Amino acid sequence: MPIEMKTARGPLLIRHEGEAPQERSTCGWRHRLISREDAGTGVAAWAHAVDIDGAKEHYHERGAELYYVLEGEGSVVLDGVEHPVRKGSLVHIPPGVVHGARGRMRVLVVGVPDIAEDDLFFPERQPE
Repeated sequence: MPIEMKTARGPLLIRHEGEAPQERSTCGWRHRLISREDAGTGVAAWAHAVDIDGAKEHYHERGAELYYVLEGEGSVVLDGVEHPVRKGSLVHIPPGVVHGARGRMRVLVVGVPDIAEDDLFFPERQPE
């Protein structure tokens, strides 16, 4: 059961991954550690633990993302350029950069500002 408390300094949230909602996403399976269900609590960002599996290339017009590789290895594709990543790699993805991932990895994805379903776009031509 997640712990949510409001303090004079802001919201506190403690949630175990096994208790977080899980869903299929553009990148694979994600556990929503801090996400849309926390809107209104004052959180400044969202965080998902994502098992990368067949990530489609996409971009965000407003949101920036940080990918931190927890396990595994593969590559992150940024504007068509493939960059190898492995456990311990951090990738900053600014708004507007078309990105995707290849390989089998577990990644902590942090987005700033909060996640928005209307800020997910796909390039017109997908790589084959």
